[in-house]
Amino acid sequence: MKGAARLAWLGVLTFLTASTVAPPAQTRAAPCPDGGSNARVRAGVSAAHDPDALSPAQAAAAGARLDRIVATQHIVSAKKIHIPVYFHVTHYGRAGDVPASAVHRQIAVLNASFGGRTGGADTGFRFTLQGIDRTNDASWYHHPDEKERDMKSRLHRGDGGTLNLYSADLGEQLLGWATFPWRYRDHESLDGVVVHVDSLAGGSIEHYDRGYSATHEIGHWLGLFHTFQDGCAKRGDRVADTPPEREPGHGCPPAGRDTCTASGMDPIHNFMDYSYDTCMTQFTHGQSDRMRAAWAAYRS
Repeated sequence: MKGAARLAWLGVLTFLTASTVAPPAQTRAAPCPDGGSNARVRAGVSAAHDPDALSPAQAAAAGARLDRIVATQHIVSAKKIHIPVYFHVTHYGRAGDVPASAVHRQIAVLNASFGGRTGGADTGFRFTLQGIDRTNDASWYHHPDEKERDMKSRLHRGDGGTLNLYSADLGEQLLGWATFPWRYRDHESLDGVVVHVDSLAGGSIEHYDRGYSATHEIGHWLGLFHTFQDGCAKRGDRVADTPPEREPGHGCPPAGRDTCTASGMDPIHNFMDYSYDTCMTQFTHGQSDRMRAAWAAYRS
């Protein structure tokens, strides 16, 4: 991505914004961002560093609420769900100022991964880029965790069915974070997904350069838990066709990894695990159903 020329794309509105440029700052991992979120971390980093990993009680409450809405309101989701995307590039000078071609490449990755073209289920979700804006601000770029409220309140566009995707430098541990759909009504301006700029498709982070950090985070944005949620507990991630997993799969775990006594091998190739991008290939039909139910309940 570095040094690539910016390309103009017909039919895509590009918004240019500017702010006061501050001195560069030391990067580090983000603490818990406001608004209720979940994240992806690099190999070797404990899941405890997730900005807001759900406790079993939190997962149970969120799962029960969605189940109750589905049961009482008889919601029906459309066969295909088209999501407009506003991509917010934060940068400091040339650092992080990714070209439009990189943004379009990332959108193509989302459509492939959610469309079942990498393996697994076609979830029915499709993504269309509506606009790109750029903000030259060292504090936003290097400290999106601390500046999240200011950054998002100024840049956020659309409603609950609009994806606001932000790129920034998240430091040495985090690859991204996302807000859950049930938090939208209480935190509308904070809704969206933040990803490490170098984890975008074609980025420079080894093993995390296929753009699947954004896929993983958008899975959270659409209501999915990690595959290892609650470990080997019965309900787990609340999806029947993802076998329970005692702990996240870092790197590319060996085939046949099985950390729980329940039937089924660990879902190490699932986009909602922590595996390398090279090891991730799929969502399941159950995950598709859950995302579509959450969409109908909270974002439609």
